[in-house]
Amino acid sequence: MKKTFLTIIGILFLGIFSCTDEFTENPRINVEELDTYFLEEENVETAIIGIYDLMQHNYSKDWSSAFLVKLLPGDDSNAAGGNENDQNQLQNIDDYAKVSSSNVSIASVWDLYYRTIALSNLVINNISDSNLGNKDRALAEAKFMRAWCYFELTTMFGDVPLRLTLPEKAEDFGIEKSSRAAIYTQVELDLTAAIADLPGKGQSDSFRATSETAEALMGKVLVFQEKYSDAIPFFKSVIDNPAIDLETNPEDVWSIHKEFGKESLFEMGYISTSARDWGNLAWGGRNESNLHIQLMGPRGDGIFDVTGTGLINGWGFNLPTSKLVKAFEAAGDTKRKAATLMTEAKLIAAGGSVDPTAATGGVIWDYEGAIRIKYGTKLEDTSSDGVKELNYGTNYRLFRYAEVLLLAAEAYNKDGQDGMARTELNKVRNRAGLANIDVNLTGDALFEAIVNEKFLELPHEGQRFWDLVRWGKAATELSGTGYSSTNDLYPIPITEIDKNSKLSLTDQNPGY
Repeated sequence: MKKTFLTIIGILFLGIFSCTDEFTENPRINVEELDTYFLEEENVETAIIGIYDLMQHNYSKDWSSAFLVKLLPGDDSNAAGGNENDQNQLQNIDDYAKVSSSNVSIASVWDLYYRTIALSNLVINNISDSNLGNKDRALAEAKFMRAWCYFELTTMFGDVPLRLTLPEKAEDFGIEKSSRAAIYTQVELDLTAAIADLPGKGQSDSFRATSETAEALMGKVLVFQEKYSDAIPFFKSVIDNPAIDLETNPEDVWSIHKEFGKESLFEMGYISTSARDWGNLAWGGRNESNLHIQLMGPRGDGIFDVTGTGLINGWGFNLPTSKLVKAFEAAGDTKRKAATLMTEAKLIAAGGSVDPTAATGGVIWDYEGAIRIKYGTKLEDTSSDGVKELNYGTNYRLFRYAEVLLLAAEAYNKDGQDGMARTELNKVRNRAGLANIDVNLTGDALFEAIVNEKFLELPHEGQRFWDLVRWGKAATELSGTGYSSTNDLYPIPITEIDKNSKLSLTDQNPGY
């Protein structure tokens, strides 16, 4: 049965504690007496749903989503679109050299992570000393969401302001950046609390974080700090859990029939029943449908004919790279390739066609011979209620079991336990229809196999670039693309520096 996300409750909550349009401002705390509001369990629950609503919005906000901002620097995806000037802020992220502190998509992502943190802080600060029956669960959930946001922020921006309380007046807003190490420390504290008090998988609404989600994220956070032996027990707990497993086939992961399935650890839900059309679409606002799927479909205008593919046309962003196509072919990885992308030859064989002469200047911008199937514009994922192009109910699988297995393989390898590393790696390979890795592969050679497997398993999921950076592989893998070490971090948005009295241009990340 199709999920319901209940985000309208979150919107109502944010109406009570309203945010201004300027991202550096937190929810006003003088609109309603918080001491009485948070005495009611149902109000606390409404606040928690509001946190999920902000997260949902951040990952699918028009042209400025966290999904695209995390994805586009990687070598698995090209920005694409209509031409080189289509949504310049996204083209600049994709092409590296022109990224600036005024990039509106980067600023929007920063904004919405901090708004999510602000609402999490509001809950934490107001119920920690209460006797509410749902206090422990609510605190755990708010702390998990705060941890998720800070991990994303420090991954993309490095040192960032660490806000754990709400400023009560404008002059309290100024706050210095904290070191990445301090951010990690707080993330670990929050995840420890979340692991203790979140319910297990299957024991709550499917879209909500569970103890296994928090355990998996803790392991990932520790791997990013190269604390490999510390990470292993958290991964092992998830791996040993009978409620969690890989889907049978790679394409099952992305099926509308497998939403919130056994492989999913954290998933943003969307619906196809809100009857969006060109008159009621909320550009820049909240849409319960996933508009990004339309943005990322193979471009129409006579360029891509997708007859026979089960897809419909979109607006042409996020095309696969030829490097990714070649990696699948080199590995003989036909099952995952088919679940991820479709080459031009396959498109034509299905009954479709490609016509570059219909594109601007006779060239399909950023097209390298394939269109995308993962998060594709699948007809079965939308509804004829309203305009079908605007009503995709495709969920974003933000964290899934296959990634946990590959992170565990990396941790075991770096901890000198290559046998265990091969065991976890082989689970992912076998699901893809590939043979076990060579039993004689150890050490650095095994690590390289893990790196390659992750490229094949997780393309178009926003992980690739940030892995290349932390592995020290970005300069090699991205050679000739315009990348430089400056791009290892995004710039702190200039709007934050302008408004935060404790920051100046000297606090900007290097190179910006």
